[in-house]
Amino acid sequence: MDNLEEFYSLSSPYELSKKEKMSLLNPRLNFLDSFHYTNCKSYKDVVDSISPSGGNSVLLPVKLFKDYTLKSIKDESVVKTLTSSGTTSQIVSKIYLDRETSTAQTKVLVKIMQHFLGKKRLPMLIIDHPNVVKDRLSFSARGAGILGLSTFGRNHTYALDDDMNINFNAIMTFMERNRGEKIFLFGFTFMVWKYFLQALADSNRKIDLRNAILIHSGGWKKLQDIAVDNVTFKKSAKELAGIDSVHNFYGMVEQVGSIFVECSEGYLHTSIYSDIEILNIRNMELVPFGKDGVIAVHSALPSSYPGHRLLTEDLGTIVGEDDCKCGLKGKYFLVHGRVAKAEVRGCSDTHASEVSK
Repeated sequence: MDNLEEFYSLSSPYELSKKEKMSLLNPRLNFLDSFHYTNCKSYKDVVDSISPSGGNSVLLPVKLFKDYTLKSIKDESVVKTLTSSGTTSQIVSKIYLDRETSTAQTKVLVKIMQHFLGKKRLPMLIIDHPNVVKDRLSFSARGAGILGLSTFGRNHTYALDDDMNINFNAIMTFMERNRGEKIFLFGFTFMVWKYFLQALADSNRKIDLRNAILIHSGGWKKLQDIAVDNVTFKKSAKELAGIDSVHNFYGMVEQVGSIFVECSEGYLHTSIYSDIEILNIRNMELVPFGKDGVIAVHSALPSSYPGHRLLTEDLGTIVGEDDCKCGLKGKYFLVHGRVAKAEVRGCSDTHASEVSK
């Protein structure tokens, strides 16, 4: 059932209870199961090897996007190819988008981000350097993330120069130009920590961004390695830049658009367009709420490639569903980091591994 328009007609990404949401999401996922099985030979081969009984619904391990060309459209329909982060020695994932899937991802991203940012485009300070956005046909995960979220900003300014040094002149000019307005800050987690917050600390300078909303994602593994947790990150953002409103989000290039944003209570939330499950890493059986396991993610969006049911390399815990104190409906959960020995795939981990000593 190709029912995406029903999703778009809803005003809030967090308004449906479990029963209401699954009555929309399950038919869409079932439709995508059959569609990709029919239209993507590599996916069919993988499904048949995993599920020889003839079923067409499987969790596709994300690393298979490095090993197979997984697309359910003709080559001439590809309008954009996304790549995961990777070092020069790593093979990257390639995600093929046609106009329909690209449009769907954009529409959903708009609905989710507007819930947290509002509908008015805000002056945007990007915690990265201008050259991170290069080839418009083939984006890295980091570049794609920046361009995707730039839609919600105006007066775009990069906080770093091309040598990854904090650009105080650009920042102060931006702040003066947008004095008194709400500000939208975006960057990948490790980039924000190392090249913005720590650069402020090292310079003994503080910036007054009390009116800012900071959205960040990716790179937690690198911060965990240096003992920086979410609480420490938020405390530093407050002390060094006056930022009170900080929202992490969890997402991946294999399911662009279906992001899980952190609420005011510190939990990541599913929207009506996505769902998660937690599985026992040894036998891949579902575990109850409150128990740790490997994260599986489901998305209504990918029709150009079979990315609708994915087994990630991340560990997490579902805390509850439809009863978070923040008021948002849907499952709310925590992510704890990578499965042991899983390849590092974070959007900012690549740069970190190249420059950190």
